[in-house]
Amino acid sequence: MNLKNDLLLRAARGEKVERIPVWLMRQAGRILPEYRAVRASLSGFKELVETPERAAEVTIQPVDILGVDAAIIFSDILVVAEGMGLTYEMEEKKGPYFPKTIESLQDIEKLRTGKADTDFAYTIEAIRITKKALNGRVPLIGFAGAPFTLLCYMVEGGGSKTFSKSKKLLFTQPEAAHQLLQKITDSTIDYLKGQVAAGADLIQVFDSWAGILSPQAYEIFAVPYLKQIAESIENVPVTLFSKGAFFARKSLAQIPNCQTIGLDWNMDPAESRAIIGPSKTLQGNLDPCVLYGSEKFIEQETHSMIRAFGGQRYIANLGHGVYPDTDPQKVKRFVETVQAFDISTL
Repeated sequence: MNLKNDLLLRAARGEKVERIPVWLMRQAGRILPEYRAVRASLSGFKELVETPERAAEVTIQPVDILGVDAAIIFSDILVVAEGMGLTYEMEEKKGPYFPKTIESLQDIEKLRTGKADTDFAYTIEAIRITKKALNGRVPLIGFAGAPFTLLCYMVEGGGSKTFSKSKKLLFTQPEAAHQLLQKITDSTIDYLKGQVAAGADLIQVFDSWAGILSPQAYEIFAVPYLKQIAESIENVPVTLFSKGAFFARKSLAQIPNCQTIGLDWNMDPAESRAIIGPSKTLQGNLDPCVLYGSEKFIEQETHSMIRAFGGQRYIANLGHGVYPDTDPQKVKRFVETVQAFDISTL
């Protein structure tokens, strides 16, 4: 199916675009009253993730309401852990929680390798439904969490200030850590291949906790697995987003099948372009808190960001996910400001 709006894919592939494409991480979610209405009709977050028709509905909402240039499938990075046999719960206002965590090599050996057609069937079906409903309006982004970030959740049992349990595993039982990372990687590859087969037009891998590692540790425990994932994806562009890992930009740039590198708001666009080089697309990186500001302030900051990145090989986004108490009208102003920007002036 030919896309009516293929700006995102052209930008990711490094083809010329007439304007900058824009979407937002966490755009399908809590900022929208329409999302909250769907969520309220179900028992909770997990039921929404696991009900393909409803997941598709909230995936499409930001396209209709905010006018973004891409949809991203509504799901959660932790479905991979659950597909491997480690169940999680989503606690309201607290976030994800694993009743049982990975504590030993024996725990790792009990995990299975998740398969797209069985363990992740609900997300795959949600992609099929969404793709049909979008009818070529915009591309559909599929995604997964990076192996290191998944390891953190599976070992810690949730979020953490120090991630000391996870790092203890890396540094005291590196062989066990690599075994777990490989199992997560194998599951993620099957999951993402299933997403592409179901119709995802682009894949993004989120390494949310990348910034807690030293540069040396990230090279050992993260980059090789990101490389495996990127190299396994065929026919669609791949975006890697390693939040906080400013030190990894050069390594990520050297992964051949990664077309786009996402930047958080601490990463300077000009410096990043110098480090990464001209052959990759950059994505980002407005501080989500800018969207609390006035509409004029949002416009000024957005214009400043675009000028720093330039008009080609660039996808506008935030430097992380939009926060749930953000006014949807402010988000829409951000989107419209990007779309109205005349790149011929750069």
